[in-house]
Amino acid sequence: MNFASDNITGACSEVLQAIVRHNEGPALPYGDDPLTAAVEARLKEVFETDLVALPVVTGTACNAIALSCMTPPYGAIYCHRDAHIHVDECGAPELFTGGAKLIPLEGGDAKLTPEALEAAVMGAGVVHNPQPAAVSLSQGTEGGTLYSLEEIAALSAVARRQGLKVHMDGARFANALVAQDCTPAEMTWQAGVDVLSFGATKNGCLAAEALLFFDKTLAVEAHFRRKRAGQLLSKMRFVSAQLEAYLENEVWLRNARHANAMAAKLSSGLCALPGVSALHPTEINEVFCRMPQALTDALLAAGFVFYDGYFGPGTVRLVCAWNTSEESVDALLDEAARLAERVQAAE
Repeated sequence: MNFASDNITGACSEVLQAIVRHNEGPALPYGDDPLTAAVEARLKEVFETDLVALPVVTGTACNAIALSCMTPPYGAIYCHRDAHIHVDECGAPELFTGGAKLIPLEGGDAKLTPEALEAAVMGAGVVHNPQPAAVSLSQGTEGGTLYSLEEIAALSAVARRQGLKVHMDGARFANALVAQDCTPAEMTWQAGVDVLSFGATKNGCLAAEALLFFDKTLAVEAHFRRKRAGQLLSKMRFVSAQLEAYLENEVWLRNARHANAMAAKLSSGLCALPGVSALHPTEINEVFCRMPQALTDALLAAGFVFYDGYFGPGTVRLVCAWNTSEESVDALLDEAARLAERVQAAE
């Protein structure tokens, strides 16, 4: 009954079987194996374009290496104030870039707006100011919301006018993709994205992400930065094996659809209870609600696990994963309904 995160799960069976299968026999180290090359070729097919794909094992490294290839040490990176790179990565982007400045911006439902980005970009050519270099979008966002294709394109247009490169943090890229019902190309390079942090760990892999460079000129130094960051694994085939299985037979899309469906059911059921309302629209696999503290405390005491006070007092976050069972969702909703009646009666 754990709804704390989609990181709490194990890996899906297809990924585990692939790791075992590719354990047999020798393979060249450091990504020079045929499997890693095949994964890059497969990603080119999925995204319908030429690209450079570099597997890594953590999302933080993926984001930080990407931004370090887009931003000089004196550069400015614009992001939402709630962005993972700003509040959850312990200064890794600043470290990997050699000191670039993250500039957090406001925006409803955890999204940047073209107007806010346009207004924030300043100081180009002025020696006293950090130099505008990149903008980072989270898709889906830290509020469980989505940028529409039109919103991505509009932000990318501002970025182009201002000389910024566009990074997309796709830790939950698959969840966003199936929710948008579009192609990977439409949601990335066709909308103006230069580099994607392609997440897989949250959606069924053991530890696998990939840096995808649509602007291949930005990838020139990425190989060296990945090595220096300790992300060029000797036995890279085991990361590539996860990505191969993840992409094969649309496992990644199946897993994401299930997680999103469970979150939609959970959100609908919770927001039907007295005193509970949505903090943000539930557009992927994360549910953010305003909830009476007495109900929150009672659910936690009953053994359900989720984050209390995620966006301040009286707010909660619940996350569904690729293997969240419908029975678990029903159990939480049934208990929440029972406890909500008790809380209401006590008031």
